Amino acid sequence: MAVPMLNACGKTNSQSSNGAPPPPQVSVATVIEKEVNEWDEFTGRLQAIERVEIRPRVSGYIERLNFTQGAEVRKGDLLFEIDPKPAQAELARAQAELARAETRADLARSELVRADKLHKARAISQQEYDQWTNGRQDSVAAVKAAEAMVRIARLNLDYTKIRSPIDGRTSFAEVTVGNLVTGGNSGAPATLLTSVVSIDPIYAYFEGDEQIYLKYAELGRSGERASSRTTKNPIYLGLANEQGHPHQGYVDFVDNALNPETGTIRARAVFDNKERKFTPGLFARLKLVGSGTYQAILINDRAVGTDQSKKFVLVVGADNKAVYREVKLGPMIDGLRVVRQGLKGDEVIVVNGLQRVKPGDAVTPQQVTMLEADKPAGAPGANDKAPSAATDSAKDSTTDSRTESAPGSAPEKAPAAKPAEKPVEQPADKKAEARSTTKLAGRAGR
Repeated sequence: MAVPMLNACGKTNSQSSNGAPPPPQVSVATVIEKEVNEWDEFTGRLQAIERVEIRPRVSGYIERLNFTQGAEVRKGDLLFEIDPKPAQAELARAQAELARAETRADLARSELVRADKLHKARAISQQEYDQWTNGRQDSVAAVKAAEAMVRIARLNLDYTKIRSPIDGRTSFAEVTVGNLVTGGNSGAPATLLTSVVSIDPIYAYFEGDEQIYLKYAELGRSGERASSRTTKNPIYLGLANEQGHPHQGYVDFVDNALNPETGTIRARAVFDNKERKFTPGLFARLKLVGSGTYQAILINDRAVGTDQSKKFVLVVGADNKAVYREVKLGPMIDGLRVVRQGLKGDEVIVVNGLQRVKPGDAVTPQQVTMLEADKPAGAPGANDKAPSAATDSAKDSTTDSRTESAPGSAPEKAPAAKPAEKPVEQPADKKAEARSTTKLAGRAGR
């Protein structure tokens, strides 16, 4: 009975020492298939829809500033006041001239009435009658001219109060109280007082190259995507301190020609600015829909390997073996890469651990989602499945090793947990012992 037991022991230890390592553990995920739109990204600058330079229409001395520099103002708000006394005096003079003209007109009318009676009685000649008639007409014209001068004087008096022509935000004041400013009616350049820019809505100007323009033109002709010249295509904006493109607007203008010096065409988008997040001059990141809607296959970029000039993925089949698959890639959409060719949409591919596997190798797959591919295989949270058999074996081996080296530990449970050098020495001794036992048994049989 001792012989079979010794032979069995020798076989077990020999298999343990020659056993192959378990297949490498990798993260795998099912490719995603869904309808998508491609997006093109641009950079641009924000610009106010309206910008007005505030300049006086009449000359005079600045008497008062009535606004807070850099603050928002409404259309019609008073900004500056020019000393009104010269304009008031001019208005008084014009009104006096009007009164004089009206008096002369009344006299000319009375004289014409008398001349008319005398003309009918043939007491005056036709020439004298024509002179009275012309005198009346001249007096009427003089009244109209005087009335016009009064209106001009009133306007000049009104122009001493300089108001904002738009809703917006003011710049700093270029002049202070007491300075003499030149009006636009003097023939000389008018003095710049300040400027006002509109705030809501706001423009974003950007440029696209020839390839982009030709692509959009082709999409418009084919009907896959409406032209931004005729349709308010949605566009999204992000500022320098923001993630993504959280603000939505629309394209409202595309220029009529490309700039031959830069090879680009200018376009413009409109965005609401009720929350005052945008300021003219800010840098803007823009994202515009660049295709029609189509069914696409999406994968994580970590799943893509490079083979010289080729791109490939490793597809894991039902036998848990990695299969090489060349792919043609497209743009990034929502953090995932579009696959143009090479996948059908139902494959399971290696997304983490690609460097540990070569085509044809068996693997220990660990299922994750495509968006979890950034987590290394076996990391906490990578999946919700129980540890694999290989992991359990490694844990048991580690536990046994620690128990063997600890003082006062429990007896060994299995010879396989011993250090590697001991199982190597045991088979030779036990084989010799087995041969000796066999000889003794043979002699006894004789």
